[in-house]
Amino acid sequence: MFVRKTALSSALTGALLASASLQAAEPLKAIGEGEGRLDIVAWPGYIERGETDKGYDWVTGFEQQTGCMVNVKTAATSDEMVSLMAKGGYDLVTASGDASLRLVAGKRVQPINIDLIPNWKSVDERLKDAPWHTVAGQHYGTPYQWGPNVLMYNSNVFKEAPTSWKVVFEEQTLADGKSNKGRVQAYDGPIYIADAALYLKATKPELGIDDPYLLNEEQYAATLALLRQQHELIHRYWHDATVQMSDFKNEGVVASGSWPYQVNALQAESQPIASVVPAEGATGWADTTMMHADAKHPNCAYQWMNWSLEPKVQGDLAAWFGSLPAVPAACQGNELLGAEGCKTNGFDKFEQIAFWKTPQADGGKYVPYSRWTQDYIAIMGGR
Repeated sequence: MFVRKTALSSALTGALLASASLQAAEPLKAIGEGEGRLDIVAWPGYIERGETDKGYDWVTGFEQQTGCMVNVKTAATSDEMVSLMAKGGYDLVTASGDASLRLVAGKRVQPINIDLIPNWKSVDERLKDAPWHTVAGQHYGTPYQWGPNVLMYNSNVFKEAPTSWKVVFEEQTLADGKSNKGRVQAYDGPIYIADAALYLKATKPELGIDDPYLLNEEQYAATLALLRQQHELIHRYWHDATVQMSDFKNEGVVASGSWPYQVNALQAESQPIASVVPAEGATGWADTTMMHADAKHPNCAYQWMNWSLEPKVQGDLAAWFGSLPAVPAACQGNELLGAEGCKTNGFDKFEQIAFWKTPQADGGKYVPYSRWTQDYIAIMGGR
């Protein structure tokens, strides 16, 4: 199992980000009247107003209370989020750790004043000063949700839960007597290289992989070799949650890394779907609501950041997405999440998750994210 590091490993990155924070705009000193509008870039399923299921709505109440009308643009990958924030026109983004520090370093987001967010006091202590949103002691957002990237599988094919990520990385005959070739998927994002590295960390200890986001040339080459081998098995590199769910229902896909959101949605449709965190551990995400450096509606943005930390909002969101709340109080007394919801979703597995972060070169010791991006595009293209 991977034990999460609570400090950035790259001194170079630390210096870069510290410099960025010093040049950033001063945080807001007081909240004024709402501007009547709020534009958010978010992961699918993160901002619900009851249109999919009327029981899940944490937007309507906010709009009624504040007069800030919420508009959402969904993004399927962290790279897409970074691109959208670079173009501008949005107030907030629910950024994962492989995007958040890039947004800080690129001066796309601004530091926040936690004194203007009363619900900050309720945030999980494990998240308050997390290195993916805290730079040189300055916070660049409010924690939103967190969770693992699970192994989703067809329970008609796997009568017993698979115990290893091997089912998606290496060709084999499954319990139904058929090969896994053409029946598994991988994530359409360079950060997925870390999933392969995490698997090799456990299965090839001689490589000496410690952190799946910090790979030297030898470790990186071995990881790319595994991914090229995996390419022969892949049905689709997925990035659209809805498409992946359709593939499991209609295209014969039986196993893939996924989000709990897809698992919950398919189970709600009575599909034969289950999920597990295999023996090697899992990558995962801890997402932060961050405000654009040039947000046009900062007062509404601050009101949303505080609203998003209400225990009921956090609990309802965790129930809907299959994630974990950033506010521990949300685990108690939430009708949608249930008494065991946080335990079921993995609240106690925080230290077993290798949380997404942007790979850094650290003076040439490791392969930087720019290489990850180029090489993963090539792999998906069969090169």
